[in-house]
Amino acid sequence: MRIFPLGDSAATIEFGNDISLDLNAQAVEIARNLNETPFAGLLEAVPAYASVTVFYDNRATFESVKRMLESRSRTIVTDSRDKTDLVEIPMTISFESPDIQRIAAYAELPEVEVVEIFLSTTYRVSMLGFLPGFAYMGEVNDRIATPRLETPRTKVPKGSIGIAGKQTGIYPLESPGGWNIIGRTDLQMFDPTSDHPCLLKPGDEVRFVRC
Repeated sequence: MRIFPLGDSAATIEFGNDISLDLNAQAVEIARNLNETPFAGLLEAVPAYASVTVFYDNRATFESVKRMLESRSRTIVTDSRDKTDLVEIPMTISFESPDIQRIAAYAELPEVEVVEIFLSTTYRVSMLGFLPGFAYMGEVNDRIATPRLETPRTKVPKGSIGIAGKQTGIYPLESPGGWNIIGRTDLQMFDPTSDHPCLLKPGDEVRFVRC
């Protein structure tokens, strides 16, 4: 574990460099604890795969935040299964999609089996990033964990569900992107007018349901 400043009003606590469910559970739980029981000056604690960045105002200093993070990281229990929400995402699938054909060719499996494998997995939201409400989820089954496109598309439709290696995610807005699109959903993943603008949050579990 290491703690380092990020500019003059943020600090990052890093637990490792791997994409690990255990490290992510630690990051998510510490961020949750900080946001639910904030210290004086805390603006927001944001989890990533294996780290948490803590934003604070002039009521706190890096040294005071560092001491607090060291203390809390020793006492917080990271088993947060009782706080995990299961979210079902309805998705439509088109077997004419060139990306499904690409995944099937990479996996050397029939396209129908690719979809069955994808739907059979419960995915964990590790972090939000890239776009507002874009949830990085894992882990995609090794058999269909297809690399990103060599040349990203300039436009991916809103609601597209993609695979990039062992990660899956949903494009909350139309944007450029290089993930292999396996389906799409009509659910609103990001609503800036809502009290909770992002449908998914770190630590959630997600199941995709074909409709």
